[in-house]
Amino acid sequence: MKAPDKALVLSVDEKSQIQAIDRTQPLLPLRSGFAARQTHDYHRHGTTTLFAALNLLDGKVLGECLPRHRSEEFIRFLRTIDRKTPQDLELHLIVDNASSHKSPKVKRWLKRHPRFHFHFTPTGSSWLNMVERWFGEITQKAIRRGRFPSLQALLDAIARFLQAYNTEPKRFVWTKDADMILAKIQRCKEAFGTPH
Repeated sequence: MKAPDKALVLSVDEKSQIQAIDRTQPLLPLRSGFAARQTHDYHRHGTTTLFAALNLLDGKVLGECLPRHRSEEFIRFLRTIDRKTPQDLELHLIVDNASSHKSPKVKRWLKRHPRFHFHFTPTGSSWLNMVERWFGEITQKAIRRGRFPSLQALLDAIARFLQAYNTEPKRFVWTKDADMILAKIQRCKEAFGTPH
């Protein structure tokens, strides 16, 4: 919650299996009395994984698309973070409990890079990581309704969104305190009669 002096806090995660989908017919736009419509059939031209680090101080996002979602790609993204952040700052990364974040390869890499400090969200609570909110933004504004005739077209759309977003970044701020969130979760559990 409180970063030490001379430190940068980054919310880090990946959005995997983003599909380069090209619908067989164009999207029919929203009009009076009709919702926007799209065909059910499509051609898939490949997938990518978007690795992202959201700077909690200013809202800027460092992102990189890689073909797979493994420890090797995560380490590659950590190297990118290392290169693109000021070297005199400690880096505190908020990450979820994905196996790619805790693998022996990642642990060995972290030992050789002591300025990196991981802070794990509780299991099943990756929504606490602010970068998840940013993934919602890019999904809604650049990916979900897009038509991508190739994987490169998808990669270009993601790069354009990142560049445009970082010209006027927006910090994400919790508007409710923890007690209000936990009380709502409890009400939902009671309403649905579930312990989870």
